[in-house]
Amino acid sequence: MRPAHVYANLTAAQHGDLVTALHQQWRVAARAVMVLLSAGGMSAAEIAEALHFDPRTVRRWIARHDLEGLDGLPDRPRSGRPRLGSPGLGDRIRRLLHTPKAWTTARIWRALGRPPLSLRTIYRRVREQARWSRPRLIAKSVPDHDEVCADIRAQVAALPAGSVVLAEDETHLDLLARVRACWMPTGLRHQVMTPGKNIRRTVHGAVNLATGAWHHHVSVKNVSVVFCYFLDLLLACYPDAPIVAVICDNGTTHHSGITRRWLAEHPRLLLIEGARYSPQDNPVERIWAVMKQHIANTAPATIADRIRQAHTFFRNRTSDQNLTTAAP
Repeated sequence: MRPAHVYANLTAAQHGDLVTALHQQWRVAARAVMVLLSAGGMSAAEIAEALHFDPRTVRRWIARHDLEGLDGLPDRPRSGRPRLGSPGLGDRIRRLLHTPKAWTTARIWRALGRPPLSLRTIYRRVREQARWSRPRLIAKSVPDHDEVCADIRAQVAALPAGSVVLAEDETHLDLLARVRACWMPTGLRHQVMTPGKNIRRTVHGAVNLATGAWHHHVSVKNVSVVFCYFLDLLLACYPDAPIVAVICDNGTTHHSGITRRWLAEHPRLLLIEGARYSPQDNPVERIWAVMKQHIANTAPATIADRIRQAHTFFRNRTSDQNLTTAAP
């Protein structure tokens, strides 16, 4: 009776150990296997995939065997200490780092199967393939995102001549400093004083998508009454426009009962809500980011000083700068 087929059952660590051995202490045997597999009809790409080498490496060793025979497979004498780690170590590190995780040098070393290399050597190999930075949070998409955006474009296109289109959003100003990475003298780490008790103010902002004109208002809290007051300010800024269209997100103050009643009394203002969980669609979000970067690492004494920082930032910006920043 023909025996059942038997396949190797390897864990990820065992597989890594075998690949590491083929690239290190058994590398001469691996080169001989390359030649044998090539003689058996396998292409260089297939051999490289099976043994975790680059196809160019496979072709090089096959060519050297054709010229020098078995004596050409060992490493040739060379000056200096050989480079630690296999040639494929960088590719293995890069494949590991494609999976989001809190990767550290020690974690990478363990995931590689604990190769006989110091953490300092692993760190140098990682620096060749990666950089130390923070992941980026992205907003959750919704199934109807494209349909909502198409509907917004259709509403804007249907506006009468002379209408104004604005993008609106809210953010917060905190007395507690926002800390950002920056250059500091070697041996010195800047210290930013905390206020003890944080104080927060809300900023409503809107940018004219045609001219870049900026409008903003600071309030104590983000409530529907304040939002309606800001919309009233926008109407007053454009008294001759037949329609003032304001594109905003899906904040609760944008569709509350107070806001709906105010909109019914002011038909000249058209409020258009964008897709949910899509802050990247709102141009004002990018202006907020630049403003917060501008005031970062500063510790004013009072919340009034913090508000003055924001007013100064917007007062010193031109309409062209606003359009450039707001552009996706």
